[in-house]
Amino acid sequence: MRFLRRMLFFASALCFEALVLHSSPIVQAQIQAQTQIQAQTSILGFTPSAAAHESEIETRFKAIPSPDEERRQHHIFTAEPHVAGSARNNELARYIADQWRNEGLEDVVIRRYDVYGSNPKFTSLEMVAPVHYRAGLREMPVPGDPDLKNKSISSAWSGMSASGEVTAPLVYAHSGNPEDYELLRKQGIDVKGKVVLVRYSNPYSYRGFKALTAEREGAAAILIYSDPAEDGFKKGKVVPNGSWGPEYHIQRGAITYDFMVPGDPLTPGWASVPGAKRIPVEEAVSIPKIMALPLSWHDAKPLLAAMDGPIAPDDWQGGLPIKYHLGGKRVRVHVKIEMDNSTQPYYVVEGRIRGAQLPDEWIVLGNHRDAWVFGGVDPSSGTASMMELTRALGKLAKQGARPRRTIVVCSWDGEEVGLTGSTEWGEQFADELRSKAVAYINVDEATSGPNFHGQAVASLAPMLVETSRTLQDPSGKTLYEAWKESTTRERREAKRPEEVTDLNVTDLNLADTRIGSGSDHTVFLNFVGMPVLGLQFDGPYGVYHSAYDDFFWMNHFGDPGYRYHTLMSQLWGVLALRLANADLLPFDFASYASNIRQFVSELSKGKGMWGQPPSAVQPGEARQLPPLDLKPVLDAIDDFEAAGKRLDESASRALASGAIDSKLATTINHGTMQVERNWLNPEGIPGRPWFKHILYGARFTYAHLELPGLTEAVEKQDWSVAKQQAEILRQALVSNTKLVNDLNSSLNGETAGNGK
Repeated sequence: MRFLRRMLFFASALCFEALVLHSSPIVQAQIQAQTQIQAQTSILGFTPSAAAHESEIETRFKAIPSPDEERRQHHIFTAEPHVAGSARNNELARYIADQWRNEGLEDVVIRRYDVYGSNPKFTSLEMVAPVHYRAGLREMPVPGDPDLKNKSISSAWSGMSASGEVTAPLVYAHSGNPEDYELLRKQGIDVKGKVVLVRYSNPYSYRGFKALTAEREGAAAILIYSDPAEDGFKKGKVVPNGSWGPEYHIQRGAITYDFMVPGDPLTPGWASVPGAKRIPVEEAVSIPKIMALPLSWHDAKPLLAAMDGPIAPDDWQGGLPIKYHLGGKRVRVHVKIEMDNSTQPYYVVEGRIRGAQLPDEWIVLGNHRDAWVFGGVDPSSGTASMMELTRALGKLAKQGARPRRTIVVCSWDGEEVGLTGSTEWGEQFADELRSKAVAYINVDEATSGPNFHGQAVASLAPMLVETSRTLQDPSGKTLYEAWKESTTRERREAKRPEEVTDLNVTDLNLADTRIGSGSDHTVFLNFVGMPVLGLQFDGPYGVYHSAYDDFFWMNHFGDPGYRYHTLMSQLWGVLALRLANADLLPFDFASYASNIRQFVSELSKGKGMWGQPPSAVQPGEARQLPPLDLKPVLDAIDDFEAAGKRLDESASRALASGAIDSKLATTINHGTMQVERNWLNPEGIPGRPWFKHILYGARFTYAHLELPGLTEAVEKQDWSVAKQQAEILRQALVSNTKLVNDLNSSLNGETAGNGK
């Protein structure tokens, strides 16, 4: 038999070679990908026999999601606008609950949260001097897309805008960041009492940060428009002929200051269940006090063309065929906004597949349901993928293939307003989650193109990379190969190369371990202390938050054929199943330690440590060292890394032995789940106590911020706070090193006792 197997192997190898030599490049890639996928014989966290069983379950699971079903579900969710709090969005909540019950999910419930929400009553914008122009504030239909004739499409509005009315001069303030107002001051332009016109994404900053900055500068209102240089005709063909934003597209969005406190502004830190205690509106730090309105470039162009004042700098010039001026005198605008900002019900749908052996250990999955209009990409591509994920999990459960741990799936509401539904749910169940939750896997936008982006806390990054090798990308390659190629290309083409820490893409840096805010993972990482993963395919996407982000766009540009939707369902589910079924949870704390060391190293080399950039120091000139010694922190990182390596080695030996005592496995797994919780500081980040994670945070722009309490103190040159934050980090490292060492001792005691 051995000889026969060997001859069969050689024969199959020759057939494979012949197929590869005489096939198209895509077919060759598909054949190679299938061979690589089938060759995987071990899985992180599994004994050999458990890995073989897991591979069989994953194969069955991956065969269930269907592009046709993905498309059908996507069409349902994009059929009508469904902003948070709307009747249609609530109808979709009931639809999801009914579908999950039919699919076999258990404990399906719709939870209500009474939150301070936001809806428009009336918005208008007029230029009253030097000429009259009334902004349309509407998106025009395009040939071939019947959904754009839907009368339910709203006009332009910004969530959480203040109500009011003002007639004032208009100032062009570029991207609306603090340095932009500093340039205006140098030009003698004061924006106090005026209306500021800013643009999206140059460089990127969250619209809420633009609004807060304008509010602090004393502006009366802020207008935020989409310049074609960022997402329009300067990028490529526009809808209906291409994926970029047409003349009338409007990027709606909320300006909530959720970088201070996300969720319901009136229940900061506790759940807004019916009857909950609420603080007065005037005390809510996340509610803006400035009027805000988004614009298409069609409505912004007449304003920009009429402006006087100094010519804007070259890097402030946009894609319109005019000279951009700073304004401040000649152009006067009349802005009137009436909002209904009041408490209203939002609904979170929750369902689960109870674990067969460890029902009180949870893998939590989530996607938000609410959209600014149709939500073709954001979030309905993710919702469609979620529905196929749950259908596949439910089908397996009905066939008796139930996961060891419980999988909890949630459809969030109000994400677009202030990360609301997930935050309220996370706050309500924070204690239970800290006791039971293994990890949270977030999918917001499943796909707007073919390029995969995978985020993970560093302890789960190796597991994400390993899993990507087991799935086939629509290109014919493995997902791993496609991911590595697109990541390499993106890093080499980065517009801001200074932000790329390593151009050489390896397994160690393939996953993005720099996690900011802006989606539903925020509460789980920054408040609850759960490891998180975030999954997304993206591409040229110029219709974000507009009415053009719809079923037509997805079928023509984003994902024709719904192949990436299907791949997302497969990836999301396989990750959930691996976490749910692992013998020992696949946390890699040595990788985590290495990542933390990189964060500290970058901080110590940054300008904040010296108050000046390295380029400001003349050759041979000594820098004045800051009064902050990070060596104790670095030593603690070394100890944590060594402990992590020892635990990895012990776990590998125990898994290879083929059997682990169930009580010991529970001890090890509950201990490793505690590591992420130990990164929480109960007092929170200085100035933002809701955000409690000492490794991960977000800037006010939503951008990632590593070591947030320490970094912000260093950047402010507040050395007393910096020393305090460094000590908090050191103590957390010491605590986690002791925990990991204790787990290693327990694991070694068991393996030694078994003679392994």
